[in-house]
Amino acid sequence: MSTPSPAADPHGATQHGATQHGATQSSPPTQPGPPPPRAGGAAAPTAADFYAVNRGGGLFSEAVSQHIGSRIAVFANKHRLAPTVLSVAALGSSCLVSFVVVAAAGPVAGERIWAWPIGLLALLGWQFAYALDCSDGQLARVTGQASPAGGRVDVLCDVAGQIALVAALSSTAAKQVPSTPAWLLAAFAGTWMVNLVTSVMQSGSQASSMVTSTSLPVRVAKLVRDYGAVIALAGVVLTVAPQWIIWVICAFTLINGAFLAASIAFAGRQALRL
Repeated sequence: MSTPSPAADPHGATQHGATQHGATQSSPPTQPGPPPPRAGGAAAPTAADFYAVNRGGGLFSEAVSQHIGSRIAVFANKHRLAPTVLSVAALGSSCLVSFVVVAAAGPVAGERIWAWPIGLLALLGWQFAYALDCSDGQLARVTGQASPAGGRVDVLCDVAGQIALVAALSSTAAKQVPSTPAWLLAAFAGTWMVNLVTSVMQSGSQASSMVTSTSLPVRVAKLVRDYGAVIALAGVVLTVAPQWIIWVICAFTLINGAFLAASIAFAGRQALRL
C-alpha cells in the first residue's frame, strides 16, 4: 500500500521503497553528474551496479522490488530511456491495474466473475509498477541523470499512483461490505499518504529517524511500512478472500495513523530542543 515503498531519491524526491514502507534511513542526495563514459569499449552498468545504489525500503523491497528494478534499469539504460520515462511507466501501470480492480469490484462482490484473476492481476501488476518506480532512481543515480525536475515528476507520479491504489482498495471494501462507513475509507485514504509525505521530508538537513536500529527484529517489524510487502499483502487478499480487504484497510489505518501521531510527537520534541 502508496506507500514504499517507495528515503530521499535524487531522481525522485522519494523512492517508494523508502516511503511506505519501512525504511527511515536517510542518505545525502547524490549530486547530478555527467553519464559515465562508454567510449573505448567501456562496459555498461550491470544489474549489480544499479542495485548497489538502491535506497532500500525494507526487507521485502530490498529482496524483491529493488532487484527487479535493477534489471529494468539495465534494460532502460541499454535502450537509452530516461528515468522520467520509467516514472511515468510506473504511474501508468499502477493506474491501469487499479482501474481494473475498481471496475471489477462490483462483479466480484456479486460473484459474477471470479475474484482470483483480478487479485492476481493486482498482485503482479502493482509489484511490477513498484519495481519500475525503484528502477527510475537507480538509473538516475548510476547514469548521472538526476535532476530537480525529474524528482518532481517522480513524486507527482508516486502521489497519483497511490491515489489510484487507495481508490481500488476502498472500492473493493465498499462493494464487499456495503455497510463500510465512509469515515473509515476517508481516514484510510488520508493516513495512507503520511508515508509518502514523511519520505519526501527525509532529505538534507531535515533527515532524521525515530528508530535507527537496523537489527533483524526491527526490520521485520518495519515490514508493516514496507511498500512492497504491503501491496503484496493487498494483492494476496484480493486473490484469495477479497471480503477481508476491509480488515486490511482497518489495520493500515491504525498503523499509519499511529505512525503519524508518533512522527508529530518526535518532530515536535526535536523542534522544542532548538
